[in-house]
Amino acid sequence: MRFEARHGYYDWEQLQTQAFEVDVELIKNLQPAGTEDDLTQTVDYGKVYAAVRQIVVSTSFKLLEALAEAISHELLADFDVTEVGVRVRKPGVQLGGPLDYAGVEVWRSRS
Repeated sequence: MRFEARHGYYDWEQLQTQAFEVDVELIKNLQPAGTEDDLTQTVDYGKVYAAVRQIVVSTSFKLLEALAEAISHELLADFDVTEVGVRVRKPGVQLGGPLDYAGVEVWRSRS
């Protein structure tokens, strides 16, 4: 998923939108959905996208870690999954030299 949002440690990063990329992996037993061909027994990707988008574009975090934690917490709360992995990348980060992106990855599960 790709979004324009305001996240970063420096004041200008909170004022100017930048690109952010988010990957989500959800762990769930998919056999019932696959056997029955039934959307109600799996996770609706459109609803996941909407939930992630809401967090990324409506809130500002200083750290990518905080953004990833917020996304993982929301997905575990809103969807019937046992585990969630969230990767957040910031491709336009400026660190004084060439790089593709700065990023973090977190994995969280139900306790």
